[in-house]
Amino acid sequence: MFSRVSTSRVSQVIVDQVKLLLRDGSLQPGDRLPSERDLCEQFGVSRVTIREALRVLESSGLVSIKVGARGGAFVTTPTTERLGEGLADLLSLSHLTASDVTEARKVVESGALPLIVDRATDDDIADLLQLIDDGQKALTKGEYDVAMSAAFHVRLAECAHNPALTALIHSFHGPMLMSLREAKVSAPLMGPQGNEEHRAIVIAIQSRDVAEAGRIMNAHLSRTASRVASL
Repeated sequence: MFSRVSTSRVSQVIVDQVKLLLRDGSLQPGDRLPSERDLCEQFGVSRVTIREALRVLESSGLVSIKVGARGGAFVTTPTTERLGEGLADLLSLSHLTASDVTEARKVVESGALPLIVDRATDDDIADLLQLIDDGQKALTKGEYDVAMSAAFHVRLAECAHNPALTALIHSFHGPMLMSLREAKVSAPLMGPQGNEEHRAIVIAIQSRDVAEAGRIMNAHLSRTASRVASL
């Protein structure tokens, strides 16, 4: 199954071979990789190198390491949260501005609305309304934080039931918080309006009115964009 390697970054070459086998279907979730000894023989490398490659695969969410008599390295499927973390790391190192993030959000979140309106379940709607109610309680107590707004937008995107979109919006969580906090500097009292707009968006989704949901979302995000642009 595997071929011998002989480069300066041996462990990475091993990781790449495993990824290739995952992509072409030769390895499937639940499959157990050969033992460390067998992998050493097939790749022609030391056990230290094999363990380093397995650590990389495990940290990427591609394998799960189990110990014991029935243990070993088992192929897994990365979760959307894990995929989102990887994208988030890339975004956080890219020196994005709040305007960059808000502009991207307008494209992604507005573009996702037709899917959300079509696919949102009763449970999705209930979760969104609960987040809005929690936000209202926090506003009443003077404890509202923009993290609550970010949580609403992440959960909203999940209503599209598209794993790729979910991973993408999870990756935006950190940059989204950054942009919302900068917007709050410009308009510290806009929380109540934002929370009510969240409610209006959910009502439009519940009514399967994509045009109305899009209109409110565009106004909602455009206001944030204008606030960060003025900083």
